[in-house]
Amino acid sequence: MTETLDLTHWIDGERVAADRPGESLNPSDTREVVARTPDGGAPEVDRAVAAAKAAFPAWAEASPEVRSDILDRAGQLLMERKDAVGRLLSREEGKTLAEGVGETVRAARILKYFAGEALRVHGQNLASVRPGVEIQTYRQPVGVYGLITPWNFPIAIPAWKAAPALAFGNTVVLKPAGPTPATAEALVAILHEAGLPKGVLNLVIGRGGVGQAIVDHKDIAGVSFTGSQKVGAGVAEGAVRRQARVQLEMGGKNPLIVLDDADLERAVTIALDGSFFATGQRCTASSRLIVQDGIHDRFVEALAEKVRGLKVGSALDPETKIGPAVSEDQRETSYRYIDIAKGEGGRIVTGGERLQLDLPGWYVQPTLIADTEAGMRINSEEVFGPVASTIRVKDYEQALAIANGVEFGLSAGIVTSSLKHARDFQRRARAGMTMVNLPTAGVDYHVPFGGTKSSSYGPREQGFAAVEFFTQTKTSYSAG
Repeated sequence: MTETLDLTHWIDGERVAADRPGESLNPSDTREVVARTPDGGAPEVDRAVAAAKAAFPAWAEASPEVRSDILDRAGQLLMERKDAVGRLLSREEGKTLAEGVGETVRAARILKYFAGEALRVHGQNLASVRPGVEIQTYRQPVGVYGLITPWNFPIAIPAWKAAPALAFGNTVVLKPAGPTPATAEALVAILHEAGLPKGVLNLVIGRGGVGQAIVDHKDIAGVSFTGSQKVGAGVAEGAVRRQARVQLEMGGKNPLIVLDDADLERAVTIALDGSFFATGQRCTASSRLIVQDGIHDRFVEALAEKVRGLKVGSALDPETKIGPAVSEDQRETSYRYIDIAKGEGGRIVTGGERLQLDLPGWYVQPTLIADTEAGMRINSEEVFGPVASTIRVKDYEQALAIANGVEFGLSAGIVTSSLKHARDFQRRARAGMTMVNLPTAGVDYHVPFGGTKSSSYGPREQGFAAVEFFTQTKTSYSAG
């Protein structure tokens, strides 16, 4: 057993003690309490927003070099502690240790990337249609941002939201997901250790009421949310009602097309990674495998063999390939959709049974379901677990139509040796991100992230695109 952490809020640069009615459990072994957690609400949000509002003028006017140095220092500290923080992440969220450390490194690199972006905010000099008049545009910070983050990437997503907000001179109130507050708190603590001034970054831990208080607060200038469609719709409605900026990422039902001309071994490796790693708990996971008839049976057989070889177990076991679901509810959701798929006529090729392991954890057996049709619920609703279904198609055009035929549009992939089909897919796939001969899950941190249709709303996240949401453009005219 490992020591249980006592978490606090961070408000105005200080740890704020609170009653601790909540617990964060280790999904690999639910006998272990990772952290005792405070249950914040509107009063804590009010205090955090007030602190952020008071800190905004000085932070906005600070030299970009100051902001850059702090983010760079925080990135370095996080990189140096990647093993300890990655282990905490794996204990709390259930990712394998390799995945937990890898996500921590990604968060460190995001901080360092935006340390550079803090120095690269630029505008334009434009010719006026009036003689003797000069025009300049430049970007300014907006104010206080509320960040509502999910549990599946408990340090990377808080980092990729907070880092640009801070880099461009805004202040922040962060609400982490209920199952994973300790990992977010570790990030906030490191940013303060790196020299962040009081009030610039505030953390309020709690349940849904904290998020609602952020969305409704009159002094929150913008809200960035990652989570479910249902909650996201409410976030958008609340923010727009009071004319606050809003940015939403709300999941996917991502297709991977496998054409007859694909290299079979490569296609199986890509599908295995995209569908099952990280316990399938990635919004970019390949949950729909759309396979052309000529390769379908060989692909299903080869993929099933690989899936059977995935060891399910404790996130901290170095032999584990698939850790537990993050919670009991998430585990039950996976099994419920497996039952739904069977009821609709799907064939369980491998998996589908409840696991009995020595540890009391929320484990899900990786499951591959064949003989499904495009309109089935398993192919239109997000499962968010290690469950993938295959759809047999006759040709590329049918595959593309099915890939585009759902309300989501985050990531879409194709495995093919045809340059013609690859280029056509990149143009016509209705998704914010397309992958050719790569897993649908797995994106770089320095380029835009986001989807189409019901997957995303508002400006893109990450990379150079982040400046659009976290700054506002001012146009300035002057005459000699």
